[in-house]
Amino acid sequence: MTAGPLVAGVELGGTKVVVLRARGRDIVDRVTIPTTTPGDTLGQARQLLAGWQADHGFAALGIASFGPLRLDRAATDFGHMLPTPKPHWTGADIWGALTAALACPAAIDTDVNGAALAEARWGAGAQGHSDCLCYLTIGTGLGGGFAIHGRPLHGAMHPELGHILVRRAPDDPFAGACRFHGDCIEGLVSGPALAARFGVAGDAIAADDPRWDHVAHDIAQLVGTILLTTAARQVLIGGGVGMGRAGLLDRVRDRVLAQLNGYLPFVTAETIAQIVRPPALRDQAGPLGAVALALDALEHDPC
Repeated sequence: MTAGPLVAGVELGGTKVVVLRARGRDIVDRVTIPTTTPGDTLGQARQLLAGWQADHGFAALGIASFGPLRLDRAATDFGHMLPTPKPHWTGADIWGALTAALACPAAIDTDVNGAALAEARWGAGAQGHSDCLCYLTIGTGLGGGFAIHGRPLHGAMHPELGHILVRRAPDDPFAGACRFHGDCIEGLVSGPALAARFGVAGDAIAADDPRWDHVAHDIAQLVGTILLTTAARQVLIGGGVGMGRAGLLDRVRDRVLAQLNGYLPFVTAETIAQIVRPPALRDQAGPLGAVALALDALEHDPC
């Protein structure tokens, strides 16, 4: 067991919420609740946190949430959900609902930025690749976060990689499924997009279906864009689509190499498997992202 302060985390996802306590990277308590309405979901999470604080206490709280989120602390709606396809969640005050009754340091960020931090600290980046790391999750939606020199990437907002428009495969007839942009990358390769593209759920699609070539092409377009714009040392691909299809990652790697055509000297046939790979923490990257945010909050604002 890792020594250190006990911290709490909330990983708020589109279908479930993980509320946890941890010491370092060791999770000692974990409760999963379904994501329904903001009032019910955040109320259950708040009740768990309040009980833990009254019982043994914890030193800090990290919140890693699906987005988009307002992360500008000067904004009046800091910690609120911005317009989202998730019914009832636009405008939800996630920060206020989870921190109002807690007298401890806290931090909030996107779930993918949190996962990128966890991977940089304890996962793939711990192998010497932590200066610029990208974490992608491909599932119900597509999100991407960055850890750069151990800090999440923010600016006017957080990264919104899912809505990048990519160059389509010339023979791909699929129009896309994003209600905002049609054929942005989320509209092409997320779980709902695959169901619309193939006519069946993603886990029912045969591995040898030739339409996977279009999916691999599109993901490779996104990966190439990330490598060209950020020079990330690694692009980790997680989520139900990202980690759930054996062989898809190899197709993506082949297409990244073909599309870059030797332009980036650090991306070669010998290095591509280390650059484009699954997260080292696998499905624990998300919960540990909340832990990483809590530890950072404690470091910057110790009790």
